[in-house]
Amino acid sequence: MIAFTASRLFTPLKEVELPLVFVEGAHIAEIGSRAERETPPGIRVIEFGDSILAPGFVDIHIHGGAGHDVMEPDVESLPAVEALLARHGVTSYYPTTVTAPMDLTLSALERLANAIESAAKDGSRSRRAQPVGIHLEGPFLSHARRGVHPPQDLLTPSVEAFERLWQAARAHVRLMTIAPELDDAREVIEEATRRGVCVSIGHSDAELSAARQGVAAGARHATHVFNAMRPLDHREPGIIGEVLSDARLSADIIADGIHVDPVVVELLARLKGPDATVLITDATAATGMPDGRYRLGSLEVEVRNGRCTAEGKLAGSVLTMDRALRNFMQFTRWDLPQAVRAATANPARIVGLAGRGRLEAGAAADIAVLSPGGELRTTIIGGVEGEAAGIN
Repeated sequence: MIAFTASRLFTPLKEVELPLVFVEGAHIAEIGSRAERETPPGIRVIEFGDSILAPGFVDIHIHGGAGHDVMEPDVESLPAVEALLARHGVTSYYPTTVTAPMDLTLSALERLANAIESAAKDGSRSRRAQPVGIHLEGPFLSHARRGVHPPQDLLTPSVEAFERLWQAARAHVRLMTIAPELDDAREVIEEATRRGVCVSIGHSDAELSAARQGVAAGARHATHVFNAMRPLDHREPGIIGEVLSDARLSADIIADGIHVDPVVVELLARLKGPDATVLITDATAATGMPDGRYRLGSLEVEVRNGRCTAEGKLAGSVLTMDRALRNFMQFTRWDLPQAVRAATANPARIVGLAGRGRLEAGAAADIAVLSPGGELRTTIIGGVEGEAAGIN
């Protein structure tokens, strides 16, 4: 058993002064305070001074990084992505597909399922961020709001097509983005929800009534709100009107200052509140890399001055979660504990991810060590910290 100490700890739902986090194996055994108890003899203590201990970040929308895409067949791609994520505080993530030919998507889902199952069994992977579920972004998206998803590979929703994807992923699909206005979308939403998938509405040209039908069928989340969505109109509020007004829906946003103006980020945070706002990166292979050309699924994207584009449209981002956290604090004027919730407990709860996103007894010993201003100092994954975990 080892113990970590710091100035403060955010669970993140409550704050602990002078915390003692006892870790046994890869899990938290107990959380206490140095103000109330002493460390038992024989336990190694790692001190982080004036730092703040927070849960490791959970990114539920991530396409790649470090020059690699999560759909690549290269065996080195996921380890490279996971090492980059860990360097930016992410300890759990949902590799996210992009619309591609069905055979390529099925092959990618099989590889991602292998990675998730391997991570669950192999303790040596504690040196990298852990894939814990798959986010299926496409192929059930609107042609009108497809962004850069290839139009020839988009499909009309059907339970049969969903079943093929589900079987290839071996039931590891945990989040699915779908346009609720498409024919037969309701049946797919109902079936995915029945199987425990968090259904998210997005890449959608839905009018208000169609968006509400999607929620009635079981959708409970919204994907990168404002991006790839019918714009808000005062007479036809559309999907954004439903997202902003329905308390049953949580919502995620790309807080890079490029995809959404900071004023609009603040508006979303104000309307959805600290329980239902989620930070994502939508990061691509270009994340952590110099300007140039990179892959996004079967697409080629170009990065210049922090903007990732294809066909003249935004195509994902080069955002990291630690930067998203600091941007979000600046845009919204939320304090650090509230912002941390949007990157940890909220996404974990929304997708039903147990044992992640919160610091408590029995949870994974995944910790982001932050400065008082929210800068990442180091990442602990499965109780392993710093250079020993391969984190720079």
